[in-house]
Amino acid sequence: MTKHIFVTGGVASSLGKGLTASSLGRLLKARGLRVTMQKLDPYINVDPGTMNPFEHGEVFVTDDGGETDLDLGHYERFIDESLSRASNATTGSIYSQVLAAERRGEYLGKTVQVIPHITDEIKRRIMMLAGDDVDVVITEVGGTVGDIEILPFLEAIRQFRLDRGRGNVAYVHVTLIPFIGPSGEQKTKPTQHSVTELRSRGIQPDAIVCRSEQPISDDLKRKISRLCDVPVNAVANAADAESLYEIPIVLHEEGLDNEICDLLGFDAGDPDLTEWMELLAQVEAATRPVRIGLIGKYVSLIDAYLSVVEALKHGGLHHGAKIEIDWIQAEDVEGLLAAGRLRDLDGIVIPGGFGERGIEGKIAAANYARENEIPCLGLCLGLQVMVAEYARNVLGMSGANSTEINPSTQYPVIDLMESQRDVSEKGGTMRLGAYVAQLKEGSQVAAIYGENVVSERHRHRYEFNPKFRSKFEDSDLSLSGESPDGHLVEFVELRTHPFWIGTQAHPELKSRPNRPAPLFRAFVGASLARAEGRNPSLPNIAPPSSGTDAAGSVSESSTA
Repeated sequence: MTKHIFVTGGVASSLGKGLTASSLGRLLKARGLRVTMQKLDPYINVDPGTMNPFEHGEVFVTDDGGETDLDLGHYERFIDESLSRASNATTGSIYSQVLAAERRGEYLGKTVQVIPHITDEIKRRIMMLAGDDVDVVITEVGGTVGDIEILPFLEAIRQFRLDRGRGNVAYVHVTLIPFIGPSGEQKTKPTQHSVTELRSRGIQPDAIVCRSEQPISDDLKRKISRLCDVPVNAVANAADAESLYEIPIVLHEEGLDNEICDLLGFDAGDPDLTEWMELLAQVEAATRPVRIGLIGKYVSLIDAYLSVVEALKHGGLHHGAKIEIDWIQAEDVEGLLAAGRLRDLDGIVIPGGFGERGIEGKIAAANYARENEIPCLGLCLGLQVMVAEYARNVLGMSGANSTEINPSTQYPVIDLMESQRDVSEKGGTMRLGAYVAQLKEGSQVAAIYGENVVSERHRHRYEFNPKFRSKFEDSDLSLSGESPDGHLVEFVELRTHPFWIGTQAHPELKSRPNRPAPLFRAFVGASLARAEGRNPSLPNIAPPSSGTDAAGSVSESSTA
């Protein structure tokens, strides 16, 4: 029978429930267990697809096209499993399902209520991930204990242990141990109140993970154990770490995975953490500075580009490079060009986004990178602005643009697909999830991927306009990757540039710390080569893995 672990949080948001759940998943998988993960979000939106990035951060997209919470990115990177839309459920989606069932008459005229109808639907969503091929499902409950929105979820997971049996369900509660400066003390009272609130909802935590700035003492652990009715061995401390990839090792040393395995009856032996320790050694060895400018619209909230940042770090680990990100507001680019700020960058990333704001700054950044041979990677909207820049400044199409930005442009080099024009609901116009691309023989991207057919995840609605295909095919800008039917452009690259590549996809979503996305690996390699060319005193440290030259080209097959 599939076992279940529920991770809740108290005291404050952003404590790291997602990273705690991800780390526990990694530890259990290292014991040979088959692990999958899930996020239950209390907000009423059906999914985060239409939410402002300033509020919610990035939208993580699964292979099957689910627009999900960014924590699923942490899950995938840690347990190295591709998840699905079933791994994210919101209050909005749950109520929508229940109301649709009521309209179809499935409740036979009964009064539809939070208990049992909403809680039953929550439990059904959890059970969707269970099966003969899964040993344990780790479910993170979003929000904070005490929030009004979280109550149906707490009730559902309380019932879940009764339904599935005490030995098949474990509760892990993440809480805060604050440091009070004037008194010089760490305080357990917030944790006590948080656990009291959780217990008032009928849930007694089996383990408590205490977040703190500095390690807590054994005396404090014993105090928490005594006052919260949790065995002292089940009180784990996750103090702030320099790298998020240290957290699984920290929790293992605290004995959290041992306690959970004992509680759920897993006799899986000790975890094999060899690969993870090698990763931490790479993190320690990544010292060569590479300065990457990220030209974004939402840079005031860096979570809006979480997967991009992590993919850059993964590429850096591969080359022994320490990524230093220069967060650049797209609207400020033109002024920064005059100040010379972009001149000192080793590479430029132009990430995705929607809407008009900052577009001209992104185009200016693409132009500067092209003319000054600075490695440049365009992602989704990034490809689109690179195409518009090249059309304007090389092909003579003055004012070339996307019809998303300027519907009346004379040169709509980026436009909606014909099949999307009559769709009234915005969500229905999106190309979401994994799509296959055919790469051009002999292209840079084919060399980087090490194969000619690749699959990457997408999230966009505008495409390269095929009416302008001949103009580009006769130029130095190669349409180096297309959909299998040849209708859609997936990759572009500048033949005579060290690295000026755009993709309509989001390869950052499939990047792993020990297996970086090929485009990011190659981009960081090219940026490192530029850094070394400008700073010849840098030590000549070879990339930590074989099969890759300094510019990131591969000599053997590699996938995302």
